[in-house]
Amino acid sequence: MFCRPATLIYPSRRSGGPMKIKEANVTVMVTDMKRAIHFYVDVLGLELKANYGDQYAQVASPGVMIGLHPATKGSSHPGGSGNVSVGFGVESLAAAIEELKAKGVAFSRVVEDRPTKLAFFTDPDGNPLYLSQTARLGSR
Repeated sequence: MFCRPATLIYPSRRSGGPMKIKEANVTVMVTDMKRAIHFYVDVLGLELKANYGDQYAQVASPGVMIGLHPATKGSSHPGGSGNVSVGFGVESLAAAIEELKAKGVAFSRVVEDRPTKLAFFTDPDGNPLYLSQTARLGSR
């Protein structure tokens, strides 16, 4: 019996055609917007795309938009279990660790198993972040 992979297409209610997602982002819950913006822009070097004061901000890294949202009663707790971790690919893990340590970032764990090296740290609210360096094919 031959089975084709399932393709999910959700019809748009307005046009009758398939829905198209134009962009996506990861939202990180934070306790202090100014501190979070400083960390993601000044420490990590991401680009500030939008800033709506204490309501919301967007920072961009190649390939991903991160929404910074203040934690409110009933929302996810910053740094709590079940939050999404955000990873940033780098050319040189050692150089990135050195640069971020100089800016006050503490790393909880570094894994140097091939083919990917990882370095784990958190933002000021305890949200899990990591750096990754993937070896090029044929390199050792």
